[in-house]
Amino acid sequence: MHFYLSFEERRRRKTGGTAEMNKDSTNKKHTHIAVVVSTLDQEYQSDILSGIRQFAFANHITLEHFVAFGNIGGDMRHDTGEYNIFTLADFKRFDGVILIINTIQLPDCMENVLSRVREAGIPAVCIDKDVPDLYSIGIDNETAMRDMMNHFIHHHGFRRINYISGPADNIDSIERLRAYRTVLEQNGIPVEEDRIYHGNFIARDGKEAVRQFLCSELEFPEAIVCANDSMAIAAMNALTANGVRVPEDVAVSGFDYIYNARNYSPALTSVQRPLERAGQLACQKILNHIRGVEQERCTTLETRCCFSQSCGCNETHIMDTDEFKKRNFSVLESFSNDVTMVNKMATALAECDNMEECTVTMQRYIPAISCKEFYLCMCESWKQDFMMDETEENFLMHILAPDDYIVSGFGEMIQVPFAYKNGEFIQVPDFHVSEMLPGLFDANNDAGNYYFVPLHFRERCMGYCVIKDSNFPTSSKLFHTAIVNIANALESVRKIICLDRVTQKLNKLYTIDPLANINNRNGFRISTQQLYSYCINTRKPVMLMFLDMDGLKQINDNYGHKEGDRAIASMAEALRAACTCGEICCRFGGDEFIVFAADYTQERAETLKRKILQLLEEMNENENLPYRLETSVGYHITVPERNVDLFQLTTIADNIMYAEKKKKKTSRYLKRRADLPPQ
Repeated sequence: MHFYLSFEERRRRKTGGTAEMNKDSTNKKHTHIAVVVSTLDQEYQSDILSGIRQFAFANHITLEHFVAFGNIGGDMRHDTGEYNIFTLADFKRFDGVILIINTIQLPDCMENVLSRVREAGIPAVCIDKDVPDLYSIGIDNETAMRDMMNHFIHHHGFRRINYISGPADNIDSIERLRAYRTVLEQNGIPVEEDRIYHGNFIARDGKEAVRQFLCSELEFPEAIVCANDSMAIAAMNALTANGVRVPEDVAVSGFDYIYNARNYSPALTSVQRPLERAGQLACQKILNHIRGVEQERCTTLETRCCFSQSCGCNETHIMDTDEFKKRNFSVLESFSNDVTMVNKMATALAECDNMEECTVTMQRYIPAISCKEFYLCMCESWKQDFMMDETEENFLMHILAPDDYIVSGFGEMIQVPFAYKNGEFIQVPDFHVSEMLPGLFDANNDAGNYYFVPLHFRERCMGYCVIKDSNFPTSSKLFHTAIVNIANALESVRKIICLDRVTQKLNKLYTIDPLANINNRNGFRISTQQLYSYCINTRKPVMLMFLDMDGLKQINDNYGHKEGDRAIASMAEALRAACTCGEICCRFGGDEFIVFAADYTQERAETLKRKILQLLEEMNENENLPYRLETSVGYHITVPERNVDLFQLTTIADNIMYAEKKKKKTSRYLKRRADLPPQ
């Protein structure tokens, strides 16, 4: 075990290392062991974790479980989001790690975990996978599968034996398949590849394998041997659905001897393995290493074939009917309660439009999972997807499909919008991601079980949840569903906020002139509609002022269109500065502007005109422009009639403005639109 650092060496490094590491070494009261596992709701993982927790409780060890739910629907984006939780674990801060990595379906992810564990120099135990330089606990898969195959061949006389395998890169799967092939060859039975179905250790593989076997041109098998119980039970269900009897027409076996296999009808022939014992020994190996106790690197646990009803044997004990009924009632009652709680929470979360509403909803339902602590930890970047600068050129494209969201890791800073501890809702300040959770290693904390689970939408990382001392993660089939509901609610909130921002942006594009940053014609019509109707109904006067910049063509011709745009923006700025008493201004088009005001007088109109001209003159004096900003102004005040459109009044103001413009020197270069020849 040459890569492991001794306990003294690790303590020396921590003491001489960073302040945070030094804090760990002085504050920690308990041994902390990280557990890396995927998919808690399978009996295989659950039994191993049960053994780990039993030993940890007896020895005052704190467990930090980093939990993913991979290979759920065949979507690699989902798996990427799930397995990202393993990047959170800073293994250097733990005293040891237990790796149930044969449950991880992404080889790159598994190798990354192993590399970081080696770099941390802590004792690590792999269960059911022998990794060089790491402790390992496993079983002799080949011997167990050979015993099962020999039973079918020699006890039952079967020659046509089909096989449902696990993943091609899984060591358990590889060894069991190798034993199947070896026994056939040893007994002179040809290995027919079409009798082998390659699955992924999940239930649907059993159903799909049966469908393939039923469609095969090969003679139907006498027995189907499965690499685990989940696939075997699904295969028996599929056989029954197709009118094939077990074991009368075909025998079936599994591997693991889980509760459902033992109590299925017919009871499944399987291989019993001491999973709880494996979990206990994993903790023991880490504790032995810390204490300097000599021990073997690899431990192989014994297995036992349990021949039961599915192969025509009845050698195994079947649970008493009354006991079975009591247990099933307890399981169903717990499941029913969980379904009710999770459905209510999902419904309430679906109605949330913002983070505050999500937090209030979680305050109602999180206590129902009976945990000591619960933390909603969000990546700081989660909100940045919809907090981009509105002036960004590609704002709409970014907000709908951001290209800078997190896929690997969790960023630098973590925010905690929701925290629950010992029956109270508390505030937790932002913290650096390297902490994983503030105070995690404090000596004041009681030993317990933490579960770190990812929050993501497809591959996009949002953050993670931390739960302490709750049976819900390991005992409920709906734990992952509850976490997914929280993640989906957060994604829904993100999209609602994004869509609101997009709607605001689109409304602005529809109503605001992007160059002048004041109303365009659409915005002017919308902004004045209510006021104009009010003046019609109450017989109040309205004022329409029409402004036309002088010499914009000369500015464009002599100084370029960029300066022309600057001149237009300056004109709009003067209007915004002048219109401070309820007036509504608009860029009518090109170099033309309009100002509307309700209940206006001649005196106020003259004052507004002088103010606009004064502001333009101040710009000419202060901004050192190579040209002068000037405008011609005309206004019209009248009590509007119901049948008169606002833009009809604009035409009158335009004519008044034009009469003023004709008085200026530049009038000889201008022609009124009405005087131009028809096109």
